Amino acid sequence: MKLTTMTQVTIDGVMQGNGAASDDRRNGFERGGWALGKGDDETRTFITQTYQRADAFLFGRRTYELFAGSWGSIDQMRTHPIGVALNKAPKYVASATLTAPRWADTTVLRGDLAAAISELKAKPGGELQVHGSGALTRWLLENDLVDEMTLITVPVVVGQGARLFPETGPDLALDLVESRVDSKGVTTQVYRPAGRPQYATA
Repeated sequence: MKLTTMTQVTIDGVMQGNGAASDDRRNGFERGGWALGKGDDETRTFITQTYQRADAFLFGRRTYELFAGSWGSIDQMRTHPIGVALNKAPKYVASATLTAPRWADTTVLRGDLAAAISELKAKPGGELQVHGSGALTRWLLENDLVDEMTLITVPVVVGQGARLFPETGPDLALDLVESRVDSKGVTTQVYRPAGRPQYATA
């Protein structure tokens, strides 16, 4: 399977609290809900169709618990096409602390995470998708396990909150596969990791 990630970010790179305002208030974050209602129908369709083509999902623990408590348990969300896709596919969680996953068809990955994910990628199928899960996405990129990365950028500067990429970290070149902007200014870029960037020499 191809490992793909999809992340909603602000112009200033924040990914924390894109959903309901109360979802993620870590470290005093008070500006949640910045992505709600921001994309047009075309962008919402793109996101839904992305979920629908997944053969399996991979989560970090925090995103898994948010999704299990919403897409996995609220009837109105379970019957949405995204909920249907999530509930019918196998789900994997990278966690050293989760002991009793409450969402059906969930496997907790412990121990050698790189080996476990490489084993999943070696299975036949289309996509192993990661949604949200910032710490996991960064780790996957650092370990060269991401085949394709989708960034959905909402035209807002939040000014606080956890960012997808930290202030300092490993560098990465990206090849653009697809790019579009919707009628509300939300941009979607699909990238493939392309090794280390080239820098100008003095």
